[in-house]
Amino acid sequence: MKHEIYIPLLLLLLFSCKNEKGVEELYLLPMPQEVSLSGSGKHRLLSGSINEAVVVQKRVDAIPKADDHQEEAYRLVITKDSVLIEAVTDRGFYWSQQTLQQLIMKEDNGKAYLPLVEITDWPAFRVRGFMHDIGRSYISVEELKKQIALLSRYKINLFHWHLTENQGWRLQSNRFPELTDSIHFERLPGKYYTIEEAREIAYWCQLHHVLLIPEVDMPGHSAAFVRAMGVDMQSSKGMKILKELMEEVCTEVFPDLPYIHIGTDEVQFTNPDFVPEMVAHIRRLGKKVIAWNPGWNYKPGEIDATQLWSYRGKAQPGIPAIDSRFHYINHFDAFGDIVALYNSRIYNTEHGNNDLAGSILAVWNDRLLPDEEQIVMQNHFYPNMLAFAERTWRGGGLEYFDENGPILPTNPNDPAFRSFAGFERRMLRHKERYFKEEPFPYVKQTDIRWRITDPFPNEGVLTRSFPPEVELDDSYLYQENEYKVRDAVGASIYLRHVWDIVPGFYEEPKENHTAYAYTWVWSPKKQKAGLWVTTQDYSRSESDLPPPPGKWDYRESLIFINDKPLTPPIWENQHTERNNEIMLKNENFSARPPLPVQLEKGWNKVLLKLPIGKFSTSEVRLQKWMFTFVFVTPDGRERVPDLVYNPDKVK
Repeated sequence: MKHEIYIPLLLLLLFSCKNEKGVEELYLLPMPQEVSLSGSGKHRLLSGSINEAVVVQKRVDAIPKADDHQEEAYRLVITKDSVLIEAVTDRGFYWSQQTLQQLIMKEDNGKAYLPLVEITDWPAFRVRGFMHDIGRSYISVEELKKQIALLSRYKINLFHWHLTENQGWRLQSNRFPELTDSIHFERLPGKYYTIEEAREIAYWCQLHHVLLIPEVDMPGHSAAFVRAMGVDMQSSKGMKILKELMEEVCTEVFPDLPYIHIGTDEVQFTNPDFVPEMVAHIRRLGKKVIAWNPGWNYKPGEIDATQLWSYRGKAQPGIPAIDSRFHYINHFDAFGDIVALYNSRIYNTEHGNNDLAGSILAVWNDRLLPDEEQIVMQNHFYPNMLAFAERTWRGGGLEYFDENGPILPTNPNDPAFRSFAGFERRMLRHKERYFKEEPFPYVKQTDIRWRITDPFPNEGVLTRSFPPEVELDDSYLYQENEYKVRDAVGASIYLRHVWDIVPGFYEEPKENHTAYAYTWVWSPKKQKAGLWVTTQDYSRSESDLPPPPGKWDYRESLIFINDKPLTPPIWENQHTERNNEIMLKNENFSARPPLPVQLEKGWNKVLLKLPIGKFSTSEVRLQKWMFTFVFVTPDGRERVPDLVYNPDKVK
């Protein structure tokens, strides 16, 4: 069958350019499984008031090599006189159209064309999703729709909607309206989704070939239910209410959705019949059921899928698993963890199978954030989602997150470096063309080079000084022991990862030590710049205290530019008692304007003193022994151009 579709040139997503070998690269995200260029020719689009091209869509029985991913596979062939798309399903056609839109190129004269190319493409994993915890926060319908539409262009095919939490029940019920009464909210009272809005999100997902999975958490994370209904979910009365509520959710609110997520994690089970009865009830309503793992101990056949949420979560034969174990981006920093995310395999496998469906990237906001823009900004949502979209579509990768880690190799020929650098190059072109109006706190980091010392023992005296503060060198003698230096690359370096099973820069980091990181930054002129800098990334799921006034952190870190100490920002929060309900403000660099600094013409010296005491303290539960440092434009949109970061002063 044939259809005519129109390609709007407003959806330009990429340009073509030459790589280091002089071969044309197509900056597609995610990269297709198979691409072959058909020569240097171009398929010229029709010119006029509206540029358009006629595309022939042909439904076929199968796409070769796609195996059991036929539902999403497609083949795209662009020749000098035709554009042909082959797919088995409407979803395959939809993904091919996203690729075709990305392939549109534009010349300086404004004329548009398509490269001559043949693409055969299919996903490595059938689940490629993102999750928002709006039980603890709230994101408007308009913002959710924008994200769903945007991410579907990168072949993200699932939205996990975590609708209920201790802090609030955010899905309207006609049968039990007290659930969304403002008096029963602990956070953001009155912020919930009406039934019509929920249906609108479901319809929007359907339009963009995104599977919506709503979650009603039970029997844990249910304090909002208890406040509203006056009973525990696991009681006989609570189960009766919950069963009626699920009838409404399954048959009236989301009648066309195949799955319901029921949680079952982080709770003491007082009623052994609760989970089996609720699963059976929801299945009788025509839905498949997903639950968290660890949680209830399911056996094959008792649940339709599990979502792995901690390192203890294990895929079970006979139960499709969704890997979210190291994919909680509320704990991610801006530049380090994205390296591990992109380079790591999903559940340490090349591609999905019957027992491994794929992965979901999750955003949890235990800590209150100011608004939805800050949720997107401080969780570095879009950069992480683009890395995740490519990895889950293409499959492969290197080692798993807890083996691969967030540290880039210093050798540019290392496969891990080359892999991430190629992705970074593609991502930044998408940032430039499609995310100009979106929070996108990422700039190029693969050419930022550091030298980091072996850690000096400070015996708990965090203010103690060591030889690098006097003079930079390749090795230091201190108390008759030699301390060497090693190279590092990136805008952020984890000396010790917050998840201690994930490798950082130091193989065996110890408490009560002090590290130094230094580099030289060449500037072609004297200029004012902005600076993204931090010595502690604040997780969006922790109640950690803000730094003391006039300090970078509780560890006595210092930052020097041209031997002058850099004054920390004025911290908006000044509280001294940990509380998740105290809004996270400007503790994270992405939540505040770049720090204004002066760069001198020529080489500028950068030195960071990075002490650590205890890995967990009363002020900061999860110490991130790390730093972020990169010069950006004063508005924070781009990196300062033409700078060279090199500890050897080599341009």
